[in-house]
Amino acid sequence: MTTRTPSAVDFAEDVSPGSGALPPRAWYPSSDAKSLSLNGSWRLRVSPTADAEDDSFAEPGFDAGNWAEITVPGHWVLQGDGAFGLPIYTNHLYPFPVDPPHVPTENPTGDHLRVFDLPHDWPGDGGAVLRFDGVESCARVWLNGTDIGGFKGSRLPHEFAVGHLLKPAGNVLAVRVHQWSAGSYLEDQDQWWLPGIFRDVTLLHRPAGGVRDFFVHASYDHRTGEGTLRVDSDVEGRVSVPALDVDVATGEAVTVPVRPWSAEVPTLYDGELVTEGERVPLRIGFRTVERDDGLIKVNGRAILFKGVNRHEWHPDSGRALDAETMLEDVLLMKRHNVNAVRTSHYPPHPAFLDLCDTYGLWVIDECDLETHGFTEQAWRDNPVDDDRWTPALLDRAARMVERDKNHPSVIVWSLGNEAGTGRGLTAMAEWIRDRDTSRLVHYEGDIDCRDTDMYARMYADHAEVERIGKGLDGGTHRRRQLPFILCEYGHAMGNGPGGLADYQRLFEAHDRLQGGFVWEWIDHGITHPELGYAYGGDFGEELHDGNFVCDGLVFPDRRPSPGLVEFKKVIEPVGIEGEGFYGTGGSGGTVGTVGSAGTVRITNKRDFADLSDLVFEWSYQVDGETVEAGTLAVPSLAPGASAEVKLPEPAGEVQGFESRWTVRALLAADTSWGPRGHEVAWGQGPVTARRLPCVVASDAPVLDERVITLGPASFDARTGALKTIGGVEVSGLRLDVWRAPTDNDEGAAWQSDTRWATVWRTHGLHRMRHRIGSVEAGDDALTVRTRVAPAAREFGLRTVYRWTSDGSRLKLTVSVAPDGEWTMPLPRLGIRFGLRRADAVKWFGGGPGEGYPDTDTAARTGRWESTVDLLQTPYVRPQENGARPDVRWAEIGGLRMEGDPEFSFTARRWTTEQLDAATHLTDLTPGDTVWVNLDHALHGIGTGSCGPGVLPQYQLKAEPAEFSFIFTELG
Repeated sequence: MTTRTPSAVDFAEDVSPGSGALPPRAWYPSSDAKSLSLNGSWRLRVSPTADAEDDSFAEPGFDAGNWAEITVPGHWVLQGDGAFGLPIYTNHLYPFPVDPPHVPTENPTGDHLRVFDLPHDWPGDGGAVLRFDGVESCARVWLNGTDIGGFKGSRLPHEFAVGHLLKPAGNVLAVRVHQWSAGSYLEDQDQWWLPGIFRDVTLLHRPAGGVRDFFVHASYDHRTGEGTLRVDSDVEGRVSVPALDVDVATGEAVTVPVRPWSAEVPTLYDGELVTEGERVPLRIGFRTVERDDGLIKVNGRAILFKGVNRHEWHPDSGRALDAETMLEDVLLMKRHNVNAVRTSHYPPHPAFLDLCDTYGLWVIDECDLETHGFTEQAWRDNPVDDDRWTPALLDRAARMVERDKNHPSVIVWSLGNEAGTGRGLTAMAEWIRDRDTSRLVHYEGDIDCRDTDMYARMYADHAEVERIGKGLDGGTHRRRQLPFILCEYGHAMGNGPGGLADYQRLFEAHDRLQGGFVWEWIDHGITHPELGYAYGGDFGEELHDGNFVCDGLVFPDRRPSPGLVEFKKVIEPVGIEGEGFYGTGGSGGTVGTVGSAGTVRITNKRDFADLSDLVFEWSYQVDGETVEAGTLAVPSLAPGASAEVKLPEPAGEVQGFESRWTVRALLAADTSWGPRGHEVAWGQGPVTARRLPCVVASDAPVLDERVITLGPASFDARTGALKTIGGVEVSGLRLDVWRAPTDNDEGAAWQSDTRWATVWRTHGLHRMRHRIGSVEAGDDALTVRTRVAPAAREFGLRTVYRWTSDGSRLKLTVSVAPDGEWTMPLPRLGIRFGLRRADAVKWFGGGPGEGYPDTDTAARTGRWESTVDLLQTPYVRPQENGARPDVRWAEIGGLRMEGDPEFSFTARRWTTEQLDAATHLTDLTPGDTVWVNLDHALHGIGTGSCGPGVLPQYQLKAEPAEFSFIFTELG
């Protein structure tokens, strides 16, 4: 009988990084040495506790025939339809008692088995290394019955020497993985807790005289145009770079003229490291990173981060990503003008960094460290300030740096995220600087910047960022001398983020402000058969943070959200501006007159590349339709340079019509990341202003017992409610001030900004009542006077609907006056009504996607077509969405609606109340009525879900307002 011992528990709760693993080394994807992938089908047994089973499963001959089969890489809780446990989401709270280093006895443990044969051509000499690229949260490993060690550090590589244990066939690899360990206290990173072997497992032949580790040093001198290359290797060899005519011994430096690497021009030179036993391909990028004159500079130039924070995520496989998914992320980033990635909050799969090298992205590589949950006890017992944990912290820093040190895209090392402060972090920074002097060090939590090379913040509001840009922020002397970045800003949760353009204007106005990284790249929804995408709480977690895990610029299936489209426009690398142009100001930009033959100012906002890779096209629109188009000759401007470019003389007469220019910058040829004709930037500018619609009140209301008729319309004689316009039925037309609160309206409990959704609900704006004061049929108008107010409150809105007609068209003028004391902004101000049999939609205004007052930079004025269903934005948690801004006219359900002034247009197959009540998209059931909102104004979006709320200029104040709509039945 086998005796069970508490050794598994002891291992899980040991604060050390593990034992038996080889020292960390550089990762490279291939060499001429043999390798064998052990990915694929594995056997799995999940036990409820760490010591529920003994170690006998690791012995050769153990019968695992009744075990389940799973796929590695993978997470066991995402396989087996819940048979192996379920995911857990928390933002920062530990889902177990905070009692470091102890973890619960209820510690799901997955025993994994893989039996493999060596290929027939596997060399018989040399050694072999077994490599794990990622296991959550810790693992013990046996090969052919021999315990070869264990490790912690979920998102970090670990290798074991196993050559002496291998046999030609029937090798038994056994891995025991505990969901919780002492390492879990260091991995509290606002993501799903997902145990398993989620990255590659590989057997690597290590030939005699083969490479163990090497460090490519490739600097660039921008003054001379020369690069200096030195490759240090633990094994003597030679380095060759044919394109540079370089052939030198390892450890020997050589200086030659080169083209530098940058995120904009990611020049890589193919080379090779050759030792006695191995040939390793090299991909060399020459670049120099430094902090100079208080700025982050690469190759002598200050750079501006236009970045995103990227968790690794796939809605089906969690953090187990394949090559195609990683490439999709990089291509989407490049096509949306993103130039930088912070690998929040751990080193990514190493293949992702290869892609960043190839396609060009600046990378802040972040260590696998976060102890955020200790904030609940004021950081007491925080591991980063406890010497017992320092070896684990240093091990994590070393495994990140050694693995990723040869990537030119990595220009900053980050110590981790939201781990407070302490001696362990200082030790990490000192180790990193001693090992690698060619990069800078980042850590946001170091508010005095003792250990960092930049002043980094999260979610600082616009006013504070401006003060920092002007040098008025205070702080230590060292901090005041450092460049500033927002390592997190623009919280992309649900509808939003708002205010990105306002941040970008600050970044471009002050040198010290070197940009930031939007939080975050992707919604972490998990594919669910009943809910569409699941988020926190959908798996019955006793502690969770809801849909806070869905805060990305792309949806779980990687479709770009309106937030990413907005971000692309805000950060576009070419400025297209001029009098009246709003290339950076949104569809609500300055309305002016360019003139029939005006000019446009083209500015190269890149840091390194000129504009020779782009072509420029102009088009001329009349009432939203393009009537002329052509190419625009633009000089190949150097970075930072501008030129005034003359626009052609329009050929057509536009008197009485609205007209405008559109200028676009497109890729001139196919690139590695985008096809010829891909749009990089655009701008628009008005030539002649819109002629406002007009209806002469020539018809008089006709009253009978139950119905009032006016022109083409009929009204209820008692209430004045509109019933029909010609043959089109209209229901429920009334003033509307409510919207289904966005995640940003809901706000966050730890934010100081007002949580407007709570205020609105407290004051009853979601349950407004409409009292009819009078229905007056005059000589040329039908006037309905009302008061709109919430129950239990004394304030309201005095609202007058005045209807007139010229016989064929119907005009509604709405006058609104606040009554009583309003202490809050309105969510919206406009009218809502229902239509039947509505589907196709056309409009002239902002599009093609949604836009709100502080998210409409990407709204392009034109004529657009859609369907009601396609107008909806499928946020994982349903909320206000789909408004098209600055609409002149819209057509839907047999009606044409024109606005004075322009309006926002929304149409849905459910009411706002139904949208508000839904928690998942599957809760929304289309009805027979399409509900249309024509809004005079909307409250902005902001980033109050985690960050500043709506800026004052985008808040919808309760003030007197008057606006009109003209309705015409379509023939």
